[in-house]
Amino acid sequence: MDLASVLLLLTSLCSSSALHELDSQEDALYALKVSLNVSANQLTNWNKNLVNPCTWSNVECDQNSNVVRISLEFMGFTGSLTPRIGSLKSLTILSLQGNNITGDIPKEFGNLTNLVRLDLESNKLTGEIPYSLGNLKRLQFLTLSQNNLYGTIPESLASLPSLINVMLDSNDLSGQIPEQLFSIPMYNFTGNNLNCGVNYHHLCTSDNAYQDSSHKTKIGLIAGTVTGLVVILFLGGLLFFWYKGCKREVYVDVPGEVDRRITFGQIKRFSWKELQIATDNFSEKNILGQGGFGKVYKGILADGTKVAVKRLTDYESPAGDAAFQREVELISIAVHRNLLRLIGFCTTSTERLLVYPFMQNLSVAYRLRELKRGEPVLDWPTRKRVALGTARGLEYLHEQCNPRIIHRDVKAANILLDGDFEAVVGDFGLAKLVDIRHTNVTTQVRGTMGHIAPEYLSTGKSSERTDVFGYGIMLMELVTGQRAIDFSRLEEEDDVLLLDHVKKLQREKRLETIVDCNLNKNYNIEDVEVIVQIALLCTQASPEDRPAMSEVVRMLEGEGLAERWEEWQHVEVNTRQDYERLQRRMNWGEDSVYNNQDAVELSGGR
Repeated sequence: MDLASVLLLLTSLCSSSALHELDSQEDALYALKVSLNVSANQLTNWNKNLVNPCTWSNVECDQNSNVVRISLEFMGFTGSLTPRIGSLKSLTILSLQGNNITGDIPKEFGNLTNLVRLDLESNKLTGEIPYSLGNLKRLQFLTLSQNNLYGTIPESLASLPSLINVMLDSNDLSGQIPEQLFSIPMYNFTGNNLNCGVNYHHLCTSDNAYQDSSHKTKIGLIAGTVTGLVVILFLGGLLFFWYKGCKREVYVDVPGEVDRRITFGQIKRFSWKELQIATDNFSEKNILGQGGFGKVYKGILADGTKVAVKRLTDYESPAGDAAFQREVELISIAVHRNLLRLIGFCTTSTERLLVYPFMQNLSVAYRLRELKRGEPVLDWPTRKRVALGTARGLEYLHEQCNPRIIHRDVKAANILLDGDFEAVVGDFGLAKLVDIRHTNVTTQVRGTMGHIAPEYLSTGKSSERTDVFGYGIMLMELVTGQRAIDFSRLEEEDDVLLLDHVKKLQREKRLETIVDCNLNKNYNIEDVEVIVQIALLCTQASPEDRPAMSEVVRMLEGEGLAERWEEWQHVEVNTRQDYERLQRRMNWGEDSVYNNQDAVELSGGR
């Protein structure tokens, strides 16, 4: 085996290892969610279908996407702890205090060799303290207070070199306390049956621990009072702004000052200088594309991460600033493996920028129509995956995200492709939050001609079914490789609109003539028929007749298409017959006019 082959093999193995580790983290966290009996309205984005766990709530990761912190305090969980947590080898903080967790502490917790803080205070844990916790050589804070733990304190805890705080009070522990534990700065063993107290050589609590406990009590009383006042003032402020009809501000830009208006979780705030360097001072040669609100630049961060930086050009206008706020807010809410993830943002007094992962294979539109010499075309299996992935992303926006979101500009140019050619729905600049009390939203019409649903164009009212229409046009783009509007088709006496063109060829049973010639006939005609049928169902004139995206997903997976298609054909035949009758009447009227000019003149101008 030559050197190049060895390097390729090693790279493949490393990539596989990294992917396996990511999957392992997802599995461990999801197992924790299940074991804790999490209610339906908690940890809703802890879902295996939603990108990697670094975007899940109450989870933090390092720069290498390793889970380093899980914070699930005071959430009312009633389940137990899963041993699967032991596989999170990079975890440094695990905090589950203030729940009602039962069962024992799994011995697998001893595998968390990077753990610095373990806090399981105020639960209903039983069993013995695992001897394996002695493996946690970096552990500094161990808090197991106010549980129902029994047995002795394991000798292994005494050998922890970094331990500076151990709280084991208010349990049912008994026997000897390892002598070395009395020498750490803070400890509390009160409320047990241990060899400490007035009748023993050592007190059951360090002075620091007692003072800390007293201090915490005082702080708790003060904090409770202050919190109550803050809540009252906050609610009063909300009522005031609601009464005044003010719009909620998402973002405040004060140069040099940290923004305290919004918490972005894993989203990073970049400095202007970082992004300026990353994009080579926003060089023209790094432009990836240009949209309605600005240009997108390819960039490389200091750590080597490739990114796409969207620089808004009309930030000073209400629309531009609103677009920035909308994208930041929406993408921090909407997290799914088929939706573009926001990495970070930057704001100054004169700039608004958004930072996304760089999509190695650019957009579907690029792969269909703008390929450079030597670049591979999208094969048919990949196009099918794109259709399904896009549908799942839109299904999440419409039916699973809270609040629901309308994209309003679904097209091939806004469907991006990652390194594995998986579809990622991008560009939320035109998206619209949907109030759950209303079925549609009236707003200024935005989007791209040829992709805009007729009811949206005529009334300005958008709904989820507006996106369904755009998705149907995108499916036609996938099949044909053509644009939604193409005036060059006039030269061949074909329809300018791709929708009309596809309808005509489908009716004439000549679909093979419209399939993208770049596929070189490497496709399944039955698959093409399925995709075209779904596309036509999605682009029906009446929004009520279009399927929901969840139905589209099922149809792509082979369920329910036949019935819907039969209904569509019946309606389409009747519509076409009505249209032909109208045409005949119009033609008859024209013949009458030409044969009776006097009648026209007597009747006056029309």
